[in-house]
Amino acid sequence: MLPLSLLKKAQNHPMLVELKNSETYNGHLVSCDNWMNINLPEVICTSRDGDKFWRMPECYIRGSIIKYLRIPDEIIDMVKDEVVAKGRGRGGLQQQKQQKGRGMGGAGRGVFGGRGRGGIPGTGRGQQEKKPGRQAGKQ
Repeated sequence: MLPLSLLKKAQNHPMLVELKNSETYNGHLVSCDNWMNINLPEVICTSRDGDKFWRMPECYIRGSIIKYLRIPDEIIDMVKDEVVAKGRGRGGLQQQKQQKGRGMGGAGRGVFGGRGRGGIPGTGRGQQEKKPGRQAGKQ
């Protein structure tokens, strides 16, 4: 389960957002983007000490200052059920079966098995092929 997919499912549901400066914001999530920036209407803000409260008509919170989000358990259960119903996590079963990269026993990128720079000595780049009957230095 990915955090952004969880946030997308939590739209129009209540949530608590705690910021890095320890302030908390309670409201219903209206929208979020790929940077975890969120919009909350009708927000109740609590000071870091917990002794002051403010009511705001709307609040935009930048994702980089969020410490954590508290989302209702039923949203988390819905996302878990979707992942199980699809039969896959990140990447999917089909992609895992087809993958032939590192550690999967496939050839990888190289034509000859992709095992470093080894190979036949003397046939690398910058070295001329030696032909029988010719000596180095004679032309």
